[in-house]
Amino acid sequence: MVTIDGSYGEGGGQILRTSLALSLVTGKPFSIHNIRAGRKKPGLMRQHLTAVNAAAEIGKAALEGNSIGSQAFTFEPEMIKPGKYHFAIGSAGSCTLVFQTILPALIIAGEPSEIILEGGTHNPFAPPFDFLEKAFLPVINRMGPKVDAVLERPGFYPAGGGRFKVSINPAGLKRFDLLERGNIINKTARACVANLPVNIANRELKVIRKMLKWERERLKAVEVENSQGPGNILTVEVESDHITEVFTGFGEKGISAEKVAKRAVKSVQEYLAFNVPVGRYLADQLLIPMALAGGGIFRTLSPTKHTTTNVEIIKKFLDVEIAVNEYDQNQWEIEIWK
Repeated sequence: MVTIDGSYGEGGGQILRTSLALSLVTGKPFSIHNIRAGRKKPGLMRQHLTAVNAAAEIGKAALEGNSIGSQAFTFEPEMIKPGKYHFAIGSAGSCTLVFQTILPALIIAGEPSEIILEGGTHNPFAPPFDFLEKAFLPVINRMGPKVDAVLERPGFYPAGGGRFKVSINPAGLKRFDLLERGNIINKTARACVANLPVNIANRELKVIRKMLKWERERLKAVEVENSQGPGNILTVEVESDHITEVFTGFGEKGISAEKVAKRAVKSVQEYLAFNVPVGRYLADQLLIPMALAGGGIFRTLSPTKHTTTNVEIIKKFLDVEIAVNEYDQNQWEIEIWK
């Protein structure tokens, strides 16, 4: 049995999700302690418990210690069971993170699957649905599987209530290499508001236009009509020859629209300043599928603590080597091989 210390590295929920994903894929049981020890409220929150229970259902796993607040549990999978599933968090917790926990097993399973997930679709500190749709899943599809996701209803923090549906046609994973992003084909920004004044979106786009010098036709304000609660997200998309990257800013109580936009702009400016194809968050999320494919290489910005932590957890389950090296100022290569 693999033993995982949840306080390692960034000490958050990603250690748990990566362990669950790779336990499902490899069939290796694991035990984890000090779950989310690096957070203000350690232990399993509702979102994490949903991921644990979803993984257990798909892997027909034996569980011990799976309860809200638990700081340790064991997980013993039996076999991957593709099919139709419906997972609801019951709060505004991120259902995109639950989805990413179970996706690796289902994209290499023997039969197709259909998944419905309910909860938060646009949360701070989690990949929003737009990122999955435009940046992450297109890369997964280039590696062999066919994964389609449709947003049926957005769910903003703190109300939640979002819903999306995913169809998964599995396939053997091909290695992924990406060293250049090529020419930039298109740049757009979309500011969405739900149950809030549209002026918030317009103010955010004004900052984008001023700081990035983008034409007005590249900017769009959207009023979301089917949200259960208030919310605001700014999505900036950079489409290049070989990759599409997505950067986001989330509206928060007490934070001005201008500050939300400036945070997103800073990330976009850094990405555009260096000739790397993969942004920091996408880099983190490509590690598992690339490791399952048995190899690949890409260039990115300086790795986050999430990324370096993920590297070490992956190596506990899979017999792969992962090198993370800086080849130029703020430009890094991540290579995986067996």
